[in-house]
Amino acid sequence: MEGDKGKLYLIPTRLGDNPPLEVLPISIKKIIEEVDYYIVENEKTARRFIKRVSSNKSQPSLHINILNKYTTEEERNSYLDICLKGESVGLISEAGCPAIADPGSDIVRLAHQMGIEVMPLVGPSSIVLALMASGMNGQNFSFNGYLPIDRNDRKRRLKQLEKLSKDNNQAQIFIETPYRNMKMLEDITKFLNKDTRLCIACDLTLPTQYIKTQTVEQWKGNKEDFHKRPAIFILQQD
Repeated sequence: MEGDKGKLYLIPTRLGDNPPLEVLPISIKKIIEEVDYYIVENEKTARRFIKRVSSNKSQPSLHINILNKYTTEEERNSYLDICLKGESVGLISEAGCPAIADPGSDIVRLAHQMGIEVMPLVGPSSIVLALMASGMNGQNFSFNGYLPIDRNDRKRRLKQLEKLSKDNNQAQIFIETPYRNMKMLEDITKFLNKDTRLCIACDLTLPTQYIKTQTVEQWKGNKEDFHKRPAIFILQQD
């Protein structure tokens, strides 16, 4: 019977190295104390996170499966079999919310196919926090993931996003590998309209948090260093 199945808990994590319960609700601590089976991207960081949330949790009792680009389809499809025996599973991202800009969506899809109840838990999402703080259209927006690395392809994509934002009154959200943040800003200020608004939100929820929205022209005088700092970019042309 479906009622005898375990559940799939989507467990958000911190966006940086701050105390977990500063940014996570106590409900996450309760679930972690109950669940022994986990699907994670990196076992070492997942174990450290679990220990920080619940110091009394028995580490030897944890059963951890890895979900990354090396995980085979056969392995992935077996990860929720334990739910059919009544055990619940926790899906933990490396940062923020599982299944949002994260490989965990494949596991959530599998859960639905297997008739396993999916339980999303409250926690920080850098994408949502950045949009909230940007002053851009929170009722019509698009998340575009990573933009092309090739500069010509990136220029083309940036201009396409700028046009979409204007034609549809739609905020365009994207991310970059942290060590290429400054190069991204350089390309934005070179290729886009000077009146297009750009928000850069980095180190969200951390003491070093920085969030600013201004025009592309104003960003040309930027003195802030975003190198190797996790950041969200949002642009919109009115």
